[in-house]
Amino acid sequence: MKKFLITIGALALFFSIFVLLKGWDDTKLSLTRYWGFFTVQNNPLLEKYDQDLKDVKNVAKEPRINLDELLSGGPPKDGIPSIDNPQFVSAAETNFSDEEIVVGVYLNDEARAYPYGILNWHEIVNDKIGDTPISVTLCPLCDTIPVFIREVSGSETTFGVSGKLYQSCLVMYDRLTDTLWSQPWGIGVAGEHVHASLERVPAHKTTLGAWVKKYPETKILSEETGHSRDYFRYPYGTYYTNDDLIFPARNQAKLEVHPKEIEAYLWEADDKTPLDHFSGISYHQTFKNLKEMDGETFTFGEREIMVQWDLELDSPRFFDGETEIPYSSVFGFVYPAFFE
Repeated sequence: MKKFLITIGALALFFSIFVLLKGWDDTKLSLTRYWGFFTVQNNPLLEKYDQDLKDVKNVAKEPRINLDELLSGGPPKDGIPSIDNPQFVSAAETNFSDEEIVVGVYLNDEARAYPYGILNWHEIVNDKIGDTPISVTLCPLCDTIPVFIREVSGSETTFGVSGKLYQSCLVMYDRLTDTLWSQPWGIGVAGEHVHASLERVPAHKTTLGAWVKKYPETKILSEETGHSRDYFRYPYGTYYTNDDLIFPARNQAKLEVHPKEIEAYLWEADDKTPLDHFSGISYHQTFKNLKEMDGETFTFGEREIMVQWDLELDSPRFFDGETEIPYSSVFGFVYPAFFE
């Protein structure tokens, strides 16, 4: 008994020192892969563990990825709740500051801003602008922000957080078919709609102040989400700027920038379906370089795409003629993991 108490005391002391050195938020993030032990749905010790993934494996279609590389992100399916009934306020009514980073969407002659402070906690907002149903997504571990039209095979659906990660990035699922979708690709990776690609709309990473200045009548996602979260506190410690990756990502020896350098990437999948790999065309560049490239063009497949640095939003835009091409911001470590 004495040895047991000494062991427990030593572990408690070690944990206390670890928390003191790293900070509580960094400690929680480091331990996310073990959160599942405190759940019923995602507990490796219980029979129901990964039941949703087992159901996907029973679908006849071969998955796009090696399912052994799907890792638990800690919380179970819907443990990070999507926002399915978003409420909005005006610029005069919002409690977020001008410095708040937002995902800005201008669609059907209407502007909306989705603060990172909310997206960090929910990752997906299922919304509708005019007649267009969209899912605004953010993977806090990757800084990827693609905005998808939330339709699968022509049928409207909503997307949720699966609780799984692939190459350290968000894996979504659609509530129509339970297909799993890799968020940085926008491609179905397991289930009924494996290999299918989701249509995207342009979205911009900018600050709330810049977005409101450009679109004064914008609607801003309200913190009245129906959930109790501190939307004015970043829950990931120093992750946004440090060198750490909490979950493994491949091809990091090819990385030529800081792992958390902010880049933009464009991508279009083709009809090939290699296991564990993207097939199609893609392009990436740091925000810093894109600012210097304002007005320049680059070859993207068989097209010439023009880079425009939007001075009002302090973010890039890409055009094929007069058509704007959707892009996503991304941490530097993600592109080699998904596109090389």
